[in-house]
Amino acid sequence: MPSYAADEVNEAIDSMLSTRVTMGEKVRRFETLWAEYLGVAEAVMVNSGSSANLIAVSALVNPAFPRPLTAGDEVIVPAVAWSTTYFPLVTAGLVPVLVDVDLDTFTIDPEAAARAIGPRTRAMLPVHLLGNACDMRALGALADRHGLVMIEDACEAHGARFEGKAVGTFGAMGTFSFYFSHHISTIEGGMVVTDDPALADLARTLRAHGWIRDVKRRPSVTEAPIDERFLFVNLGYNLRPTELQGAFGIHQMPKLEPYIKIRRDNVEHWNAALRRHARWLRDCPGREAAGSRSVWFGYPITVRPEAPFTRDALVEFLESKGIGTRPIMAGNFRDQPAIRLFPHRVAGSLERAEHVMRQSFFIGNHHAISDADRAYVVTCVDEFMARWA
Repeated sequence: MPSYAADEVNEAIDSMLSTRVTMGEKVRRFETLWAEYLGVAEAVMVNSGSSANLIAVSALVNPAFPRPLTAGDEVIVPAVAWSTTYFPLVTAGLVPVLVDVDLDTFTIDPEAAARAIGPRTRAMLPVHLLGNACDMRALGALADRHGLVMIEDACEAHGARFEGKAVGTFGAMGTFSFYFSHHISTIEGGMVVTDDPALADLARTLRAHGWIRDVKRRPSVTEAPIDERFLFVNLGYNLRPTELQGAFGIHQMPKLEPYIKIRRDNVEHWNAALRRHARWLRDCPGREAAGSRSVWFGYPITVRPEAPFTRDALVEFLESKGIGTRPIMAGNFRDQPAIRLFPHRVAGSLERAEHVMRQSFFIGNHHAISDADRAYVVTCVDEFMARWA
């Protein structure tokens, strides 16, 4: 369901009528609003969350990065994530190391990450999956102990917190997505955030052709060979957003916290109602203790292996009732055919990631779900479960 209304559309039309449609003032306003919301110093908008990951990873191997990573260096990643968590690492010549996940949050297991560290491990990329915060205390301590760079994939976790602090703000950089189905949306769009002004300017340079025009702190260049507006100081892509995306973003910001409340209310309702089926369905509490907050991109359901029915049988039944379902992202990425195309390392058995792949799925959770919709989901699950009473 769209999260936008007339205000976003009118703001975008205003940009189109003005003919100022490429990245400009409205994008900068949205960047400022996003940085203020997270309590972070800098935010750099790009054209998608996937591009945000590409920018952040590309920064790690760039000559301007302090102690840049080099080809063949390893990066610890959870085995359950979306494909564009892994692919930017491959593009940068880095080696993903897949580790197991925690079944309460579907996020990376810090103990599995610790066991996976090897002589070439240089970085860690935790993913705040389904809007659940990773254990950033344990992961931060691990990164400090081994001198690892950490960037966070928070593409599904707008407003999630770990012990009171916004996810995406713990590592060197964090990334967010504003795709159509996310908590707020610019249709397509993404953001890189950081407290390091030099990294922010590196992200701006990488975002737009490697040129100097967008940076806040202009490097000193003696005897520039060309008009400085067209001076190229680094590598770069063209991953810029448009003013139309910025126009949507500035009107989406006030809606985010109300939307999060609805998502959390939905999950609280479903958890309470479906707990009576705990014999066959595993609870997924998320991360709520000690000031942490889950923002629930979707509502996950896990069928216990000992249940008298399969995960697929429940999925098929819900789909027949008009309730859409999805796997938990890309499942255990070790089992995806694309994994054969690039160097990687699998650390451990990935038993829990495999469990997620085979036993779990999620249903939609968003701002437009009504009380009747919530009740209908429960009614349908109850109807299915009645067969096994």
